[in-house]
Amino acid sequence: MREPNQVFVQVSPTSALQPAAAGGAGSSAVGGDRWTAAGVEVRWSTAAGAQISASSPQLASQPNIGGSAVLVSAAGGVSRVALRWDEPVPAKALILGDAWERSYGDLQWRHLQPDRFLPWYWLGHDEKTGNTFGAGVDVHPGAFCSWTVDQTGFTLWLDLRNGGGPTQLAGRELTAAVVRTFEDAGTPWLTLHAAVEAMSRRVTLKDIGPIVGANNWYYAYGEGFDNKAVLQDAATVVELADGHPVKPFSVVDDGWNPGGNASGGPWESGISGLFDDMAGTAAAIKEIGARPGLWFRPLLSREQGPWGRTGQSDGFGRSLDPTHPEVIDLVTADLRRFKDWGFELVKHDFSSYDLFGRFGPAMGAHLTNAGWQFHDTSRTTAEIVLDLYRALRAATDDVVLIGCNTVGHLAAGLVDVQRTGDDTSGRDWERTRKMGINSLAFRLPQHNRFFTVDADCVPCTPQTPWELNRQFLELVARSGTALFVSVDPAARTAQTDRDLGDGIRLALSGGNAAEGGIEPLDWLVTTTPVDWRTGTGTARYAWSRPWGADPAVD
Repeated sequence: MREPNQVFVQVSPTSALQPAAAGGAGSSAVGGDRWTAAGVEVRWSTAAGAQISASSPQLASQPNIGGSAVLVSAAGGVSRVALRWDEPVPAKALILGDAWERSYGDLQWRHLQPDRFLPWYWLGHDEKTGNTFGAGVDVHPGAFCSWTVDQTGFTLWLDLRNGGGPTQLAGRELTAAVVRTFEDAGTPWLTLHAAVEAMSRRVTLKDIGPIVGANNWYYAYGEGFDNKAVLQDAATVVELADGHPVKPFSVVDDGWNPGGNASGGPWESGISGLFDDMAGTAAAIKEIGARPGLWFRPLLSREQGPWGRTGQSDGFGRSLDPTHPEVIDLVTADLRRFKDWGFELVKHDFSSYDLFGRFGPAMGAHLTNAGWQFHDTSRTTAEIVLDLYRALRAATDDVVLIGCNTVGHLAAGLVDVQRTGDDTSGRDWERTRKMGINSLAFRLPQHNRFFTVDADCVPCTPQTPWELNRQFLELVARSGTALFVSVDPAARTAQTDRDLGDGIRLALSGGNAAEGGIEPLDWLVTTTPVDWRTGTGTARYAWSRPWGADPAVD
């Protein structure tokens, strides 16, 4: 990717963007590879990008895949850097981007909208010529990176802040991002696959096999269940797997711990009288024939201490600041404890909300509220999040790790499985249609490149129509992505058991991966594709109720 035409710097969140002057050692006649403004230096280096990308052993023989590195240094603080490329974009192009963490039914191709921010990467598709193009940043950047695109060009925005204030680099040079462009690979679908592969070449994924199992959240919702109910869930999924050689998981979601979702840890024991022996629960799940899994919220605690994030509380628990070493010690000790109890899968949840005080749609270009910072102000928020994920991964290298409400571009390769969309629902089908199908369609190319994609659970509950849930089950099973089912015992019938058994066994066998996987055929024109290519041809799904999609459902 060639160097930008212009560079702009913002020192503090309340100051204006300033144009940076080009020049310095190594500058070219086109405009240079260095820009300076307000004590901040931005450096563009193709050589550094190649060196960074080739640092993984599997890339040592591929020196030309590096992209170009954006390096930022400052004597004091810095908040944002913007890099602008003056390259015309077709006026009628359709544009696609990603999301900070989970998607919320909002991924879609749209016509040009200059103020639409596009996290991590973007693609443009010219319907007149059929050409697809775009740009993005490699996984594990040192900044929260987003793009804006208009008819005259595109801009890369590097959010280098620490919480809601400037990061104090103190002379350190930060690799903010490795940037690359994407060329047409034949179709928009194939181009997105190629783009994701290019951005994730430094990631090495473990071979964890198919991820399939039961999760009780969408019928229990954290209430009214005990050890007996958990073991019944395990028995149900084992029965539905019907002797398949790959064992399914059975995950205990929120509701096992005294603090739980509302007020958080400590995560040292289960609820008295309901879960008196968590090691015994794990052992009993294994005895039934499933693999035990456990949910927790690592960065929320009902205990007071000096490590709480300033000003962040949900009224019950207190968010923890991972730049305090004590917090990293605490959450890694929790993970080791779960492993010692015998759990083979751990799902960590809510960390983005507990760090930013916002979920994805509310994060937007601001990410969080202004005026607060982490205990350690020398690292960017992106670096802090990345260091947290690395610590969690190191503590559980031999446990399947699921990230929920985690930042996909930073979590790539550091979680085994990523919840890529907001919650489906065991109470209202509309959420499953809006969230689950959209996430599966638009983030499927990230599967087995960033992590195993998890579009969230397929509910089987009395409140939701099985004829629609069954279609979602079939599509997820065919995709080869993670498949979890939430089966309310009250909703089981001979028909649901047949359908669930077929879907679970197909997913345990890898879905239609051997036949080339699945592809949404109408994804350019809808947020919830109905026409799909599958391993056996094409399929059309009917996702809506008789009245269509209900706009009153959030």
